[in-house]
Amino acid sequence: MAETETGSVNVLSGKIRSGDECDPVVGKKSLVSPAFTWDDPAAALASSRHEFGEHGGINMSIEASATFTVMEPDTIRKMFAGELGADRDFFIYSRHFNPTVLNLSRQMASLEGTEAAYCTASGMSAISSVLLHLCSSGGHMVASRTLYGGTHALLTHFLPRACNITTSFVDITDIEMVKSAIVEGRTTVLYFESLANPTLTVANVPELSRIAHDKGVTVVVDNTFAPMVLSPAKLGADVVVHSVSKFISGGADIIAGAVCGRASLINAMMDLHQGPLMILGPTMNPKVAFELSERIPHLGLRMKEHCNRALVYATRMKKLGLKVNYPGLEDHPQHELLKSMANPGYGFGGMLTVDMETEERANKLMIYLQNSTQFGFMAVSLGYYETLMSCSGSSTSSEMNAEEKELAGISPGLIRMSVGYIGTSEQKWSQFEKALTRLQDSGLHKNA
Repeated sequence: MAETETGSVNVLSGKIRSGDECDPVVGKKSLVSPAFTWDDPAAALASSRHEFGEHGGINMSIEASATFTVMEPDTIRKMFAGELGADRDFFIYSRHFNPTVLNLSRQMASLEGTEAAYCTASGMSAISSVLLHLCSSGGHMVASRTLYGGTHALLTHFLPRACNITTSFVDITDIEMVKSAIVEGRTTVLYFESLANPTLTVANVPELSRIAHDKGVTVVVDNTFAPMVLSPAKLGADVVVHSVSKFISGGADIIAGAVCGRASLINAMMDLHQGPLMILGPTMNPKVAFELSERIPHLGLRMKEHCNRALVYATRMKKLGLKVNYPGLEDHPQHELLKSMANPGYGFGGMLTVDMETEERANKLMIYLQNSTQFGFMAVSLGYYETLMSCSGSSTSSEMNAEEKELAGISPGLIRMSVGYIGTSEQKWSQFEKALTRLQDSGLHKNA
C-alpha cells in the first residue's frame, strides 16, 4: 500500500506468527493487510494482527514513551516529510502515532470492518475531530434529532459559535425528510446513531447511506450502543465512531473513543499540518490502550449476555404492563429492520427504556431498584457488568430543551437502563419485581 504524508495505517494486518517474514517477537512488519473477507466481528478480531511483547510475552508491551529515538539524523527529516511512517515502525511522537495505541486501533478496525482506525482520549473527542475534519467554516450537516446530549450540544451550540458550522436536525426514520434536508453542494455530513440514545430508534443505515452518497455526502455513524450487534461500515457508512468507554471497555473505569474508516481518512486526520487528531491532540494514553486491547477479545461474549438479559427483562416487563421499549421486542417499530441489519447471534442490544411518564415515578422506582433490592446502580454511562439506570431527560439528555426532548421522544419519566450480566438472570429479575412491588405499595405506580 502506498505511503501518504503520515504513512499508511491500514490496520487489518495478519497475525505475526513464527514463519512470517519478520521476527515474531519484535514484530517489525508492514501493516498491509493480507487477503481477508470480513464476515463476522468476532472472526475478524481473531484474524487481526497479534502483537507480542518485547521479550516474547503473549501480550504486547506498553510503549509509554512520549518521543522516539533514531539511528540517523536524516530519519527524522524523512518522518516529518512523510517518507517514513508507522506502517514501517517509524514513530516520531506519541501525540502522532504510538505503537500501543496503534495496536488497539487495528483491533477497532477489525471489529468494525474498516480499513483503518485510530483511538482517542474520549468519545466526544473522536466525534468532534471527525466533524471538524469533514466540515469547514460555513459548512452544513444533517443530523438525527435524537442524539446523545453532548453530541447534540456540540452540533447545536459549539460548532455554530466557534466554527460557523450549522446543522439541520431531522427525524432519522423519515427518509424523505432526510433527503429534503440535504443541500447538494453545501451539506457535507449526515450524522446519526445506529441505535439512538436514549430512545433506541434504529437507523436504516443502508438506505440513509444510499441517499447521502447520491448527493455526495459523507455518512458518520455513532455505534456506541451496538458494538458487535451492528457493523455500520459494512452497511454503507463511511465513518464509524465510538465512545469506547462504554460496552467496549466494559468496566466503567476508562474514558476513550475511536474513529474507524478508510485509511486515507485516518491518515488525513493524523496529518502533521492539518489533521485534527494531530493538531488538537485528543491523544489516548498507551496504558489505557493496553487495558482496552486486553478487553476487546471477549467483547463478543459480553455483548451476547448483555443482549440476552435485556431481551429477557424487556419481555417480562412488557407482560407486567410496563411501557418498555426494546428493539428485540416484536412490537418495536424497527424490530424487523434491526433483524435485517444485525450480525447473527449477537442479539438486539444491551439497552432498554422504561417510561414511567413522570420524573417522580421514575426516580422512586430507581431508588427502590438501587437502595432496596440492589438490582442496579443509579448512574449515567452504559456497558458495565452491573445494570446502570438514569432518567435521561434530567441527565444525559439534559442539554436539550423541552421542545427538543419532545421532538426526540424523550418523556420526563423515561428511565434508560444499561442491562448488566452480574448474578443470575432469575436473581436480578426477582430484585426488579420486589422494587416494582414497593413502588406499587407506595401508591406512586400508575397501575397501582
